[in-house]
Amino acid sequence: MSGQAPSWRSKLVLASASPRRLALLQQIGIEPDALIPADIDETPKRNELPRTLAARLAAGKAAAARLIVEARPELAGAFVLAADTVVAAGREIMPKCDLAEEAGQCMRRLSGRAHRVYTGISLITPKGAERRRLVETRLRFKRLTPQEIEAYLASGEWRGKAGGYAIQGLAGAFVVKLAGSYPNVVGLPLYETMSLLAGEGFPAHLFWLNRV
Repeated sequence: MSGQAPSWRSKLVLASASPRRLALLQQIGIEPDALIPADIDETPKRNELPRTLAARLAAGKAAAARLIVEARPELAGAFVLAADTVVAAGREIMPKCDLAEEAGQCMRRLSGRAHRVYTGISLITPKGAERRRLVETRLRFKRLTPQEIEAYLASGEWRGKAGGYAIQGLAGAFVVKLAGSYPNVVGLPLYETMSLLAGEGFPAHLFWLNRV
């Protein structure tokens, strides 16, 4: 994100402050030119479905970041990429936990049960066109004992996490079944993101040249 983008590629702005999403992009050789977190209201609407919420918030974040990009000449012609991840048990949207009590409720709700993780992806091209994807992953947790829940809450890993957990952390040991994209659960489905960028002419594969 420091320095200037090579002349052979377009710029990319990631509308997120998530270190997990940044690390996932870096994993496949993509280094955003700027991180522009979008401050929008993430409150679900009444009776809003989890998948609808993920798609709506991703689009809202991309649009908010695009307004900032337009005011920064050094980012002219940039692609804007945004994502939002929602954890759901049935139609119930799990909160992003700020309190241990919330995280404990999530762990008890997910214990021994299946749930789904949805990530909405929104890409705004330099010409202002918007492209979207929605990715779903299904998981099931083991049945957690009260002692396991207490030990997990003491770790603090739940803080700020949708559903009260991060699969790449201690809670990874709770997962007994996963169907779909693993990086989707972390926060950004890589295959779909790369396909979205490539479909709009973003030469993402050229980033790999710098890693050989």
